[in-house]
Amino acid sequence: MPTVAFHTLGCKVNFYDTEAIWQLFKHEGYEQIDFEASADIYVINTCTVTNTGDKKSRQMIRRAIRRNPEAIVAVTGCYAQTSPAEILAIPGVDLVIGTQDRDKIIPYVQQLVQERQPINAVRNIMKTRQFEELDVPDFADHTRAFLKIQEGCNNFCTFCIIPWSRGLMRSREPQSVLKQARMLVDAGYQEIVLTGIHTGGYGEDIENYSLAKLLWDLDKVQGLKRIRISSIEASQITDEVLDVLKHSDKMCRHLHIPLQAGDDQVLARMRRKYTTAEFGEKIKRIREIMPDVAITTDVIVGFPGETDEMFMNGKRFMEQMQFSEMHVFPYSQRTGTPAARMEDQVDEELKNTRVHELIDLSEHMQWTYAQKFVGHVLDVIPENGNKGRADSIIMGYTDNYLQVVFEGSKDSIGRICQVKIVEAGVNECRGEQIVIPEIARAIV
Repeated sequence: MPTVAFHTLGCKVNFYDTEAIWQLFKHEGYEQIDFEASADIYVINTCTVTNTGDKKSRQMIRRAIRRNPEAIVAVTGCYAQTSPAEILAIPGVDLVIGTQDRDKIIPYVQQLVQERQPINAVRNIMKTRQFEELDVPDFADHTRAFLKIQEGCNNFCTFCIIPWSRGLMRSREPQSVLKQARMLVDAGYQEIVLTGIHTGGYGEDIENYSLAKLLWDLDKVQGLKRIRISSIEASQITDEVLDVLKHSDKMCRHLHIPLQAGDDQVLARMRRKYTTAEFGEKIKRIREIMPDVAITTDVIVGFPGETDEMFMNGKRFMEQMQFSEMHVFPYSQRTGTPAARMEDQVDEELKNTRVHELIDLSEHMQWTYAQKFVGHVLDVIPENGNKGRADSIIMGYTDNYLQVVFEGSKDSIGRICQVKIVEAGVNECRGEQIVIPEIARAIV
């Protein structure tokens, strides 16, 4: 049986895409083995969001070539899309395929087996208007299924290379999304996480359809218990989306809304399309209709020109917003972006100090949010993957994204359990199972 090994760098969308590519190999009778083993084919799914992403991608490509010099080495993903010539210049690379046409990877591999001539299959992503249909019927170790609904982004923030590596916004056909959702529910998944590069922009390129309409259509999928949006911009939470959040009992009480900076001057330089006042107003409206909602966010620290005063403004604004968690990133110069050419770059040491200050704030807010639920009984869907814990301890997420560990049976994995929160924590809370779920279909 021929073997294939994968290594994925970067974001959740890349992990989804790798799973989808694996399905194509699986269908052809391949066995997946560990990346550190000697495989017939290596697929490296690359990231280019930072210069470090490029560097790590090159390291992993070279590692695969060293592991088995005879193997076919295929490179896909964002770095492959933006720099195919750079990758093909690495001796031992056979195929570069970018962020489109990945459904053709098997014919390319077959061609390589015959001819062994390096192939550059990268096309101009800016001309692509069709969503690439790649299905993932199951996810190892997860009881949440990820469903990719859109690709690309039209925003062109000054720090970001992604529109050049993923192309412009394109949405998946509604019927295709719903068909995939039903298949996932039939496979035993009770929670679906909608994902994409700019997920909240779904439907902007479809006439008479929108994200809100998709959410209502998913709400009608029988057997589906939870719908979670992986990330959404404040401006994309329209009145129609708010209406779904208010009236659908399947929508999770958790929204990830990237802020990036809490100061208006920094936001303007980033070319973000909102002010802190507009962002704050949207958060207020969400909380009015979903009082216990968890709002998580992304923040970039030390953007060019960020003074101490701007940083402190931002920190105060974040405290006011009472996020339940912040993903804090130091600004990283990305070659090819306007921000990398800005003159007033912030000193690395100062950036580091600010990052730690915001991580401390995030942990404080995380604990404060979790503390509110001590003594409450919440629904948890336990997952596979018990990292270093005793067999009797299982872990899962509540709809408002608290990670809860509690004593329970492996039979509960994939089913909704009622769990009382007994202790709040920064990254995980402790709970006690109240109701043992009735034996239903589960994911093993």
